[in-house]
Amino acid sequence: MRIAKVAVLIDRQAAERHWHYGLNVFQTYLNEILEHAGVPYEKIDRIERLRETAYDVVLVGLSAEDEESSQALWNAAEAGSIVISYGGISALAGRCGAIQLPASSAGYALQHDSGDERLLRYTSARPWIASPDAASVSKTKGTLRPNHPDGGDIAPALLVLPVGGGEIHRFAVDIPTTVVQLQQGLSPVLSDGVPAPDGSAPLDEGILKADDRISLDWEHDRVQTETGQPYFPHPYADLWRETLLSHLLRTVTDKGLTLPFTGYWPDGIQQVALISHDSDGNIDASAETTLRVLKEQDVRSSWCMIEPGFSPEWYEQILAAGHELAFHYNALTRDKGFWDEAEFGRQFQWLKDATKLDRIVSNKDHYTIFHGWGELFSWCESAGIQVDQTRGPSKRGNVGFLFGTCHPYMPIAWSNERNRMYDVMEIGFLTQDLDIDRWADSSVIVPFLEQVAKVEGIAHFLFHQVHLHSNENVRNSFARFVQEAKARGFTFWTAEQINAWERKRRTVQIEISGDRHDWSIAVKPPRGEAEAASAAEREGEGEATKWVVWVPVPAGQSVQDAVRKFGVPCLRKVIS
Repeated sequence: MRIAKVAVLIDRQAAERHWHYGLNVFQTYLNEILEHAGVPYEKIDRIERLRETAYDVVLVGLSAEDEESSQALWNAAEAGSIVISYGGISALAGRCGAIQLPASSAGYALQHDSGDERLLRYTSARPWIASPDAASVSKTKGTLRPNHPDGGDIAPALLVLPVGGGEIHRFAVDIPTTVVQLQQGLSPVLSDGVPAPDGSAPLDEGILKADDRISLDWEHDRVQTETGQPYFPHPYADLWRETLLSHLLRTVTDKGLTLPFTGYWPDGIQQVALISHDSDGNIDASAETTLRVLKEQDVRSSWCMIEPGFSPEWYEQILAAGHELAFHYNALTRDKGFWDEAEFGRQFQWLKDATKLDRIVSNKDHYTIFHGWGELFSWCESAGIQVDQTRGPSKRGNVGFLFGTCHPYMPIAWSNERNRMYDVMEIGFLTQDLDIDRWADSSVIVPFLEQVAKVEGIAHFLFHQVHLHSNENVRNSFARFVQEAKARGFTFWTAEQINAWERKRRTVQIEISGDRHDWSIAVKPPRGEAEAASAAEREGEGEATKWVVWVPVPAGQSVQDAVRKFGVPCLRKVIS
């Protein structure tokens, strides 16, 4: 059983040319999608590598639109490689027998072979159709509908064209850029967002927040629960990741190869629930009540502390009960805060002094305040904060998957920082305190949990200590959330535990040895990263030492006990 040799091409010269003109190269996010999925691959940054090394699959994130690059990609396909592009390689259209259509800035795509009939919102697409001469040899999958989910189909979502011994697969949608713009917005936060027409999400209140820049549509992308509560039901970014991964794995197995990948969670865990609290008001009695409620439900949580905090003795009790102490940066002017890196550092140092902790892993901004694009992430990096939780709803009418994801992810910088990856993990939340007049009601609990379970993500719910203390409705909805989550097999972790596990699982390599009838699999840290993996393991749960590795079964092979992952039959292997 041979592992497919997969390469991701991000041509460095082409990227430099984009940055020279102030353009983003969000296509580099293709690397993050594969790394989060635990898929082994090789990075290449110059087109010459395709002449030096033979790859089974070449994922084209970015290539130069010139004759040399086009010829190199064509030659790779002719020699037997599968070349996959996401809205790029325009210079090859004519040679492939394709006709380019006008670019689409936003719309909906249907992936007919994904097993999920939902239309997925995209933020950018450059569709192709097969020319009459190529129509008989090309294959198409899915459909593209610009602007409106009920609009007419204008082009296939995927066009497959034979080239020599291989193929060129071209998605109309720029999937990496769409994932970025769903998770982080279309542009930096410089002004208020557009409010919901029904008045349920008044974003135009003069406070800059994460949800002032979302890529979803108030009309097309929201639904209502049985009580009339509006919410965003679809984790579009996660579903686009699954689309990309499903296609890659199908492509590999169709070639008689495999491409093993690590499971999202350790053995025994299917999906995770995260509870966070923001200490607004800093009432000691609310800390006591919250500790009692958490003990009654037998769960641990992350406590985001805002200055001046609780009395010092409470921090010892919070930690002794197994909870996490985290930061709650205050930049809200009416609460005497302001947006400034030095002020961020001053408040963070206050928290370290107050709690007597040398290391604090997580932050969530008060009122979800967020300016610009990546300033907050760079401040977290400088302070040694590894997790941010700021990206979530600030209003009743925009709860749910408004940023398209319930998975932990690394955010990407704007072009002024050459689209580097921040060393900060974002773990957004789905909703705040339930069954309060100005917030969502508890009818969202079950649909949120069901959708998170489908994509094996994190159900992150925020409950303020002050509301758990003062409002019986909130305590009841909190208990219902915990009970519903446990009934569905969710495991409760703190943000610190999630961070430790996710960083550890990204350090491993997968190896297969033996032949197709007698083979074994192992995971090991890359050279030089064993120490980092060991440190992460010490911070995580004991069960996190058991890895789940999924091994896709090559087409034509019949294997008992196979489980479908990303639409492909896989063998499940647990590695201690």
